[in-house]
Amino acid sequence: MAEKVVIAGAGTTGFQVARHLIADNKNVVLIERDPETAKYAVNHLDCMVINDSGNRLPALREAGIEAADFFISVTDSDELNIVSCGLVASEFGVPCKIARVRNPDYANSNLSGHSLMDVDYFVNPEIEAAQAIVKSVEQGATSDVMTFERTDLQMRNFLVDNRTLFAKQSIAEIKQSLDADFLVAGISRGEDFFVPRGDTVVESGDELYLVAAEHTLEEVFVIAGRPRVDLNRVLLIGGGRVGSFVAGSLTRRGFSSNGIRSRPRRLLDYLRRHNKRLKIVDANYDNCKRLAEQFPDAVVINSDVSEEGFFEEEALAGSDLIITTTDNPELNILVAIYAKTLGIKRSIALVNKFNYLTVASRLGADVIISPKYSVVNTILKFIRRGKVKSVHSIFGGLAEVIESTLDGSRGFVGREVRDVRMPDNSLIVAVTRNGSHIVPRSNYTLRDGDKLTMVAKTESISRVEEMFNT
Repeated sequence: MAEKVVIAGAGTTGFQVARHLIADNKNVVLIERDPETAKYAVNHLDCMVINDSGNRLPALREAGIEAADFFISVTDSDELNIVSCGLVASEFGVPCKIARVRNPDYANSNLSGHSLMDVDYFVNPEIEAAQAIVKSVEQGATSDVMTFERTDLQMRNFLVDNRTLFAKQSIAEIKQSLDADFLVAGISRGEDFFVPRGDTVVESGDELYLVAAEHTLEEVFVIAGRPRVDLNRVLLIGGGRVGSFVAGSLTRRGFSSNGIRSRPRRLLDYLRRHNKRLKIVDANYDNCKRLAEQFPDAVVINSDVSEEGFFEEEALAGSDLIITTTDNPELNILVAIYAKTLGIKRSIALVNKFNYLTVASRLGADVIISPKYSVVNTILKFIRRGKVKSVHSIFGGLAEVIESTLDGSRGFVGREVRDVRMPDNSLIVAVTRNGSHIVPRSNYTLRDGDKLTMVAKTESISRVEEMFNT
């Protein structure tokens, strides 16, 4: 029998989680208070949608909460999410309760050794996004980076243009010319995502998802014209929650400098005479006071990045990396792109709208981070802990990276990779065996106990899962 999941909140995050779980053949019920949001979910998702509040007992009973394996509350209210989980725990005994919270004090609360209101798992959008940003900085901010747990394998994306050697070549020709152990796990083209074959020809404008060991990807990116660069001078735009989490991580990791607080003009004059390393810019004076106290090893600038002439200041334009984390996704994208025209080597933009993710990447921002996307990935990873589990969602949720361990799985054990009949738009991209992690060639023979990492379009995941459960 399919696992049952009740989700409170059908906004962007709840909608995306539901869409993935429905594709995974889960029995999903959505509870949404706003009539228009609920109507949109009814028209676009194949699941039961209840127009009510997730903290009302009648709505929970109508959703069949008594039979649920998971309850996920992802409304815009931390308090509502926590109370809803507590209500579900006390009244119905649902095994697993997940709450999205933005206030870190809630997630860190511990009452006599028990989680707050019996919530089993807290997920914080800002912390998840900040961790993704810091991970990208550590990898040189050349692209989005997805790491595989306990391996040196990574997935990175690469935007192809007419200047790169990838354009107008087939996948087989690219691999032959580079002679490296990597796979092109997927290609996004226009509004579509697909898993390529050897004879697939790469076009200008394609976004490739490459899988390989870290050192191999570094070599491929150098050949493709995107080498790792030193990121010693970091400019952080926006000192809100995400910006604060990022600043804390960067200063702890060595991006430190001697802080100073002053009026913007005097500070800019000071910066010209000193090579400071981490600078935080925020338009709100009170935020700047808090940031200066919280991060004494960073330079804090009270200024509006959208003002004319801001980037013409030599001390700012000479940065190696810009990270934009304001609450305005359009401003984050524009500033990240414009900064690169002034010579800033790499850019990371925080984008909180799903429909901006692909656009921002194609406009030239090196790394795009979405808090909502990060939450969706974290929730899916937590829920899928069986034979097949989600590791990461890519390309706006149209595809996922998934893992499974061969445990007598028919159709896999004893076969070469090329002989395994994978569903359409799915691909084995990595194998872990006895602590070794490889990108398999077509003649690699699979054994019992191997852990496979695969890429699959969302609609193919249930068929992949069936292969491991038969």
